[in-house]
Amino acid sequence: MKLIRVQPFLMSFPFPEPIRLPFYGGERTILKRDAMLIRVETSAGITGHAPGPGSERVFDLIRLFVAPFLEGVTLADPDALRIRFESGPGRGNRELMKAYCVVEVALWDIYAKSFSVPVSEVVGGRVREKIKLYGSAGMYQPPEKFAEEAAAIAGLGFRGYKMRPALGPDDDVKTVRLMRDAVGPAVDLMIDAHAWWRMGDRGYSADTVARVAESMSEYDPLWLEEPLPPADHDAYTTLREKEFIPLASGEHEPDEDGFTDLIDSGCVDYVQMDVVCQGGYAMAKRLFHLIARRELRFAFHAWGTDLEILAAAQLGVCWTDSVVEWLEYPCYSHGGKPGMYPFPLATDILKAPLQIERGDLIVPREPGFGIEVEEDVINKYPWIPGPWSYFRLDSPPQTLAVVGDHSIPFEGKL
Repeated sequence: MKLIRVQPFLMSFPFPEPIRLPFYGGERTILKRDAMLIRVETSAGITGHAPGPGSERVFDLIRLFVAPFLEGVTLADPDALRIRFESGPGRGNRELMKAYCVVEVALWDIYAKSFSVPVSEVVGGRVREKIKLYGSAGMYQPPEKFAEEAAAIAGLGFRGYKMRPALGPDDDVKTVRLMRDAVGPAVDLMIDAHAWWRMGDRGYSADTVARVAESMSEYDPLWLEEPLPPADHDAYTTLREKEFIPLASGEHEPDEDGFTDLIDSGCVDYVQMDVVCQGGYAMAKRLFHLIARRELRFAFHAWGTDLEILAAAQLGVCWTDSVVEWLEYPCYSHGGKPGMYPFPLATDILKAPLQIERGDLIVPREPGFGIEVEEDVINKYPWIPGPWSYFRLDSPPQTLAVVGDHSIPFEGKL
């Protein structure tokens, strides 16, 4: 079976009006949401798909380097093909290897379909049928609104809710208190504090982070995510030693060495990784072994479409939930559901909805990913160039762009 065509497609859903979200150190403006769909065709008539980051840079790497390498090659062993690419075009090029590993997810979809089995059976062998989801929303809003949203998402059956505090130290603590009051003790709360080190001169110092973490600990959050600059592993180790709240990080690690140090140095309790932009299945499988050996936990970072959720889940169920515990499920507000904003592309990309029961994703057993991809989204949501959101900082005055590759903290100053 030969690979005959590899195509990446970029797509965008623009908001009718920009969404403006003030925070403690400035304002974030969200213009659109982006996504990538990768399609790989074969001589046997089997088509594979993969989710990718909404990134023009990754799109170009796939089109210029990955596609020419794969087209015309026989698919007998996806691992062997990756090794050939790594020793050829990808040699010494970290970003190109990440782009390849995104496409490789589609190769596993094809490979599984050729044996009429789900992806989980060819990437490790599933040991369970479901994976626990947490509802992720909570974008910079008043404390009472966070509490209202937390209760609404818990009402959908999710056993965890993640939000993003950015209101200043005292109001951030107040928010967690109100959320705990709203959802009770049975719902886990995840605090994604990535804005605390993105506020310019108003960013929280390490001492402030420790004080806020200690105050929040009274309300029993499951984890505190990225409260400090992600590259400062020593600062994470110092904070973790205080044992206020379990810590989580990983989505901004640039490479495998960064993840290895994150795991081995005692920085965090929960390791996070995004399959679509940090190394695909190959990287994740290597990390899972390290995480298990260190008796830590893993939680998928996922911030895009339902195809991304499904791709992560097919790998996650190859490990017990004592290692791969959580999968992030972004909650969007289209269709009248509670969530941060509408993003219909996220669900339109699949021909059938994901099966979610009491906060668990039931992972399909049909061949490949188990749910058909709706390719009409390619024309329905035409690509709009440029960053999807911006951070405007008050001090020092500047505006920073955010792109669809979550392993890149910012795309630079404007």
